[in-house]
Amino acid sequence: MAPALLSTFATEIIIPVCSVIGIVFSLLQWLLVSRVKLTPDRNGPPASNNKNGYDDYLIEEEEGVNDHNVVVKCAEIQNAISEGATSFLFTEYQYVGIFMVVFAILIFLFLGSVEGFSTKSQKCTYDATMMCKPALATAAFSTIAFLLGAITSIISGFLGMKIATYANARTTLEARKGVGKAFVTAFRSGAVMGFLLAANGLLVLYIAINLFKLYYGDDWEGLFEAITGYGLGGSSMALFGRVGGGIYTKAADVGADLVGKVERNIPEDDPRNPAVIADNVGDNVGDIAGMGSDLFGSYAESSCAALVVASISSFGIEHNFTAMCYPLLVSSVGIIVCLITTLFATDFFEIKVVDEIQSALKKQLIISTVLMTVGIAIVSFIGLPTSFTIFNFGVQKVVYNWQLFLCVSVGLWAGLIIGFVTEYYTSNAYNPVQDVADSCRTGAATNVIFGLALGYKSVIIPIFAIAISIFVSFSFAAMYGIAVAALGMLSTIATGLAIDAYGPISDNAGGIAEMAGMSHRIRERTDALDAAGNTTAAIGKGFAIGSAALVSLALFGAFVSRAGIQTVDVLTPKVFIGLIVGAMLPYWFSAMTMKSVGSAALKMVEEVRRQFNTIPGLMEGLAKPDYTTCVKISTDASIKEMIPPGALVMLTPLIVGTFFGVETLSGVLAGALVSGVQVAISASNTGGAWDNAKKYIEAGASEHARTLGPKGSEPHKAAVIGDTIGDPLKDTSGPSLNILIKLMAVESLVFAPFFAVHGGLLFKL
Repeated sequence: MAPALLSTFATEIIIPVCSVIGIVFSLLQWLLVSRVKLTPDRNGPPASNNKNGYDDYLIEEEEGVNDHNVVVKCAEIQNAISEGATSFLFTEYQYVGIFMVVFAILIFLFLGSVEGFSTKSQKCTYDATMMCKPALATAAFSTIAFLLGAITSIISGFLGMKIATYANARTTLEARKGVGKAFVTAFRSGAVMGFLLAANGLLVLYIAINLFKLYYGDDWEGLFEAITGYGLGGSSMALFGRVGGGIYTKAADVGADLVGKVERNIPEDDPRNPAVIADNVGDNVGDIAGMGSDLFGSYAESSCAALVVASISSFGIEHNFTAMCYPLLVSSVGIIVCLITTLFATDFFEIKVVDEIQSALKKQLIISTVLMTVGIAIVSFIGLPTSFTIFNFGVQKVVYNWQLFLCVSVGLWAGLIIGFVTEYYTSNAYNPVQDVADSCRTGAATNVIFGLALGYKSVIIPIFAIAISIFVSFSFAAMYGIAVAALGMLSTIATGLAIDAYGPISDNAGGIAEMAGMSHRIRERTDALDAAGNTTAAIGKGFAIGSAALVSLALFGAFVSRAGIQTVDVLTPKVFIGLIVGAMLPYWFSAMTMKSVGSAALKMVEEVRRQFNTIPGLMEGLAKPDYTTCVKISTDASIKEMIPPGALVMLTPLIVGTFFGVETLSGVLAGALVSGVQVAISASNTGGAWDNAKKYIEAGASEHARTLGPKGSEPHKAAVIGDTIGDPLKDTSGPSLNILIKLMAVESLVFAPFFAVHGGLLFKL
């Protein structure tokens, strides 16, 4: 086997350097956003025509108004949103911190007991002629990796929320000068989050591998088994972030919409609505902090799955560090590719009219995918030997570097296909959403029927895309191929996250414009930014679900190998009962999260009604509503309600593995994966379509849309009801399901040594 062209020394420099470049670039973007001032400067410099408008004096150019009160109001509202989001996340992290410590102790006790807490070296799992480090070491290092992953995940989510709440009012103020300037501010802010997360995830993982290597030395099998704890930590925090944040945001959103828009006939984000601040806080804690942790978890798990399989293949056996780091090299190139791609949106092209927003965001996906394909080709041909062997359920399969290039590329392009199919089904520029909007003529019932049908139909092409990726990548490089295909889908994570975070920032900007009483034209601009952001958020969820399917399959393969299962035979009762129970879990989980949103929204609706009925002058705009009570309702409900769904996901693999054994657990994982992906895609797309059908009617941009409007008409009320039903589907249950399928798989892999030795207690009686 010829060595890779890239030397070990070069690899050790490239990975950290790319990470640092990503962090520096994100700080630079933050600096550019911070140039938009939130303080009224009466003696500002004269307006200049600088391309992206950072030297412009903040004035309403079209209307010749220089209203300093608007700037002060925007700053006040931004402050309230930021404080609400920060206090919620701190409360959430206190509870999650307790869980983190308890679960870390569990990992240590379970894995340490595999060899009776012995400190003696043991025979290696995959090569009995070699001696490996004791099980106690794996227990200790897995625990450390788990804590590292959990803390990195929390920091990623928190930093994302901070930049989003920093940028929302700045986007509103830039919208006074033109839609292009507002777009650039929102997109740069999203890029801060995207690059910080991608670079931090890569850097922490790389440092952890090098520190662990000081102890493990040549025992790479043990080293990379311990590293899987990093993925588990990342995803377990993401679960609580997604579920807790999702319940928070949708309780507020449903409460604000039902009473404000349907009953009181006031606009969205009207400052008279008591739930309006809670609604805007929710966008940041659910769609930003939760989504950031979620995609970080996917990234960490796909890297860990690839590293585990590589460590027992020729890369690990022959201690070829460069080839071993192939997944990290792909991610490093991804950061550079995304950096170039971001410049296309912020510096190379300027958006002049509203219609260009959607295409600018789509171009980001296409440019990053095309450039990344070239990047993967370069990494595959210089970072890998021409031929090598990959572990394939007990045998070593010969693979060539061009085959691995195809595996990663298939994942990358499948991600783009899933993104575009999602856009087709959720954007109001295409027929599916327009049909849903049209069905509102006859009321909410037909709207719901059309929306559900759209969601089910939208599953077809993504599933075929995932199926083809699995077939191609497994044929070429077994489970390692599937792991790197997942990594391919996530290789442009910085751009994906920038596009995704842009949505909630624009949504908040629109809310601030409405609350600050800015002109109708500014609200139209922020609405256009928000509508494009809604679709891109759906695309982001499509990516997350598609990559979760591939990641969990790769982790499943690693688990089956580590647990010593020869074949997973569906015809054996042990496996089949696992399969059918696993397929039920996504429904149980969705029921819990939907009901949580429903009961929290019920309290919110009652409180909003109470305030409208009891505060004199509220509807006339003479009195201020009590925003704090609504924020408290959302916070209390989400903290209380996130625990049962979290416990369901975290305890299922432990209970099944311990009492029923690894065969039944393999069935549970396969069942949850197969049904979870379908439910997640249909829930996310149904909710996204209902939301954009409502926005289609509100915008009244086409002749057809105007026949359904205006706001407050019967079809519009039907559309609002559909949107309200879709809220928990697209922002709570749907996105949380992809965490369910990955988290159960990575947890099973981490605990596999324990299950293999002590599992199946009921069958041993």
